[in-house]
Amino acid sequence: MGRAQRLAAVLLLVFLAECCWVISRQQVTSEDYRYARCGREMWERPSPLAGYFTTCGNLNGEETFGYRLAGFPLTVQRLVLLGADKFRKPENRLYSGGALNGSNWETRHQIGLGDVKWLMHLPFVLMAMWLGGGLWWVARRLFGNEGGFLALALYVFSPEIIRYAVIPNNEVLAMWGLYGLVYTAIGVAHAMQGPQRKWRPRIALLTLALGLTATAHLLAAMVGFVVSLVLMFYLAERRRSAVLLIVTYAAIGAMLIDLAFYSFRLQAFTYVFTGGAGRFWFGVDGVRAFVREPANWPSLIAVAVALVLYAGVRRSRYFGNTAPLVMVGVIGFLVTTQVWSSPWVWALPFLFTFVGGVFADALETRQRRLYLAMSGMVIVTQVLACWAMLPGIAKG
Repeated sequence: MGRAQRLAAVLLLVFLAECCWVISRQQVTSEDYRYARCGREMWERPSPLAGYFTTCGNLNGEETFGYRLAGFPLTVQRLVLLGADKFRKPENRLYSGGALNGSNWETRHQIGLGDVKWLMHLPFVLMAMWLGGGLWWVARRLFGNEGGFLALALYVFSPEIIRYAVIPNNEVLAMWGLYGLVYTAIGVAHAMQGPQRKWRPRIALLTLALGLTATAHLLAAMVGFVVSLVLMFYLAERRRSAVLLIVTYAAIGAMLIDLAFYSFRLQAFTYVFTGGAGRFWFGVDGVRAFVREPANWPSLIAVAVALVLYAGVRRSRYFGNTAPLVMVGVIGFLVTTQVWSSPWVWALPFLFTFVGGVFADALETRQRRLYLAMSGMVIVTQVLACWAMLPGIAKG
């Protein structure tokens, strides 16, 4: 690891510390246990109820990834505890009679509330850290160290990112999947300029990204699929004839991945097409909520400056900056009409990537010192605003 990688790792560890501080002060809610119970049923014994995958019913129209991620550590813990008892004498067993065979809701007093809270919440923190690492990698490759670190700093100290990273939900997974899907599609399009032997690993990665995005949120997968198709047609140039075949294979593979998350139960899988998770319209409620929160104002100042530079300086208007800005415009105003979700949150990594790119361009001009000072002031004020918000995030 070089110096840049070590500094990025430090920022991600700070993000982990912020999330752990919040989790340590959270109370386990009924929503937490709903995710844990439904997730454990998916791993251990899907519901025999006709038309449903678990006893949780239709999962509020959501996909399965968040439930499986919340339930997996608890299922593993249950197996470990039951396995350990097999090596004890019957009179020394902690859970006589296999008491842990019940649902997590029924046995939470045996497992312990503290363990349950950490086991349910930490997987989502790790996914958010994974996204942060991916954001830094993309921004650094496009804009250099300075652009990458600005984008990562805005991400690490974003109260909205932390808010969604410390609770079981599908939004952070959709955000993770959509960002990876778009930039994987760009990578596939670039790889298509080279020999075909280099296509296959990236096409497989594109299929996996699309499939996991679909298991997190159907609308995110739909948007990512259309955007990926457009970007690949735009970038593939002389290889455009192969784009439709590639995305068709990716779509089929993604459907199989989603089916696997339903344990290959076709009756339950049909809810993907009838649950209404893909229905949407456009609105400004999410953007308005983001703008009204004072803790987001330092980032908004950076966004405003970046938009002025993008509009006024020709060198800022190139593909690396335009692509994330277009994604913000596409995603930021989406509103789901059938299920409750927050698509505007999915736009935040693209927004931070755009800011990092424009500021990286500005730092190469004669006014470098001015923009360097501005970047430092934005980061410092965003850190202070974020840390002031952490107690409120912990209270929910």
